[in-house]
Amino acid sequence: MIKTLVSSDFTFPGQKSVYKGKVRDVYNIDDEYMLMIVSDRISAFDFVLPKGIPYKGQVLNQIAAKFLDATSDIVPNWKIATPDPTVTFGHKCEPFPVEMIVRAYLTGSSWRTYSSGAREICGIRIPDGMKEHQQFAKPIITPTTKAEQGRHDEDISRDEIISSGLISEEDYTLIEKYTMEVFMRGSEIAAEHGLILVDTKYEFGKKDGRILLIDEINTPDSSRYFYADEYQERFDKALPQKQLSKEFVREWLMANGFQGKEGQKVPEMTDSFVDEVSERYIELYENITGEKFIRADITNVPERIENNCLNFLKSI
Repeated sequence: MIKTLVSSDFTFPGQKSVYKGKVRDVYNIDDEYMLMIVSDRISAFDFVLPKGIPYKGQVLNQIAAKFLDATSDIVPNWKIATPDPTVTFGHKCEPFPVEMIVRAYLTGSSWRTYSSGAREICGIRIPDGMKEHQQFAKPIITPTTKAEQGRHDEDISRDEIISSGLISEEDYTLIEKYTMEVFMRGSEIAAEHGLILVDTKYEFGKKDGRILLIDEINTPDSSRYFYADEYQERFDKALPQKQLSKEFVREWLMANGFQGKEGQKVPEMTDSFVDEVSERYIELYENITGEKFIRADITNVPERIENNCLNFLKSI
């Protein structure tokens, strides 16, 4: 039994190339379309951990598909179909070299930056006297460059993006608008299910002169969620927020002496820890969608994916 997909080596009709990221394997079909396979790999601190997480790929792919559908009236997106629980088929776009990070609360990396004494993130001034997990007066956009594999993304301001020619002012203005509107829609959906969408990232690309929302959106790998009913009490008492995100994996790694730095060794991922991570991903799916998670057949994940994708490609 192969219960997780940690690597893929498929050959599909019309395949031109393959790009393998930290989590996703992207197959270029005829230079027009992409088959994006969401693996069960898990990464933290820009490092891929040694074990796959059962159902993680399915959770991420199905949440992203649902949010792409739920925001298609705001911005067109790359998705065409989902031929397998872990696969999305869609338009091949030329991606913009910037990730649009939206933050509604001072938490995670922004808090770590703030607590070190910084009062500006990506050209945006942050007031003195804020506390960890405090809500901003309004959400802020803190873009980062999209680094090459193995390198860290870097903060960048709106002015730097435009002045350096990374994105034209016209395109960036529209991307900013899309970013905030998609975030507000995601926040509304989260609130309906008792969650707070704390922060997230979006990516955009262009095809035939049109800007499209691409990649994943509002998943636990790209987003942080708090439980709304406990937020205020925990904030008032300066307690850690109960959250649904990948942050607990980072916290577990840090507690075990790993932050992705040279010379550090990844702590052992026990079967019980792997199962715990899997259940946390499923918990997020059920909370954010309000639907019961239907576990796909994982008797042989690579074989299932290959068969479903081949059958789908025959039909187009």
